Amino acid sequence: MTRTFKALMTATALTFVAAPAAFAQSSPTNPMQVHAMAAQPALNLSAYGEVKVAPDMATITFGVQTEAPTAQAAMADNATRMTQVFAALRRAGIAERDIQTSGLNLSAQYDYQNDQPPRLRGYQASNQVTVIINDLTKVGTTADAVVGAGVNQINGISFGLKDPKAAEDQARVLAVRALQDKARLYAQALGVELGSVRSLNEGGGYTPQPPMPVMAFARMSADAGASTPVSAGEMTVRIDITGTYDIGR
Repeated sequence: MTRTFKALMTATALTFVAAPAAFAQSSPTNPMQVHAMAAQPALNLSAYGEVKVAPDMATITFGVQTEAPTAQAAMADNATRMTQVFAALRRAGIAERDIQTSGLNLSAQYDYQNDQPPRLRGYQASNQVTVIINDLTKVGTTADAVVGAGVNQINGISFGLKDPKAAEDQARVLAVRALQDKARLYAQALGVELGSVRSLNEGGGYTPQPPMPVMAFARMSADAGASTPVSAGEMTVRIDITGTYDIGR
């Protein structure tokens, strides 16, 4: 290999080695530069705000379950009783938009005995309805009305808010105040200067209550001539936030 060729190869190698270094110095995505920005001291904190509010609506899920020797008879009997239930709901002042079928089932029923093949006993039909009640003073009387019309299953009741925005906004204000107080406390304890908020993220918010089991007191109260007692109580609306604050050294 000639001396001229060796010199050319050496110059080429130096060119390819030096180019990445030059690129790293001029590129805006230099890993060393990004690392320096991320190393700026900061406080990453979380806080929440909660408010207690009285619910203004209730949701009840109930249904009719029937059995008969044939599937057609079970469904027909169920349909007759559900028609009476819908009529009772209309008389109670429940709007059609607040009544929704949430389950419809038909299944064969068997009797089982030791060392014997299953014996078909008949068929069971079930129709579940979810009802929204916007007047909480009518919850107990509505439950009594549908039980009197043929309902033999009450699966749960939950309470909620028609418009949760006001409660959520109040919880947001409380959450931000709690976050700021926590940031000031940390900065004071660390002996540093608290800067501005770099980022703020929200979580949580209004979530309707899950249905609570309802005991079979609706039939008992109706038989006794008294309205079923229902207490709405209070519900909690919570907002969770996280924030990042710049701090001085």
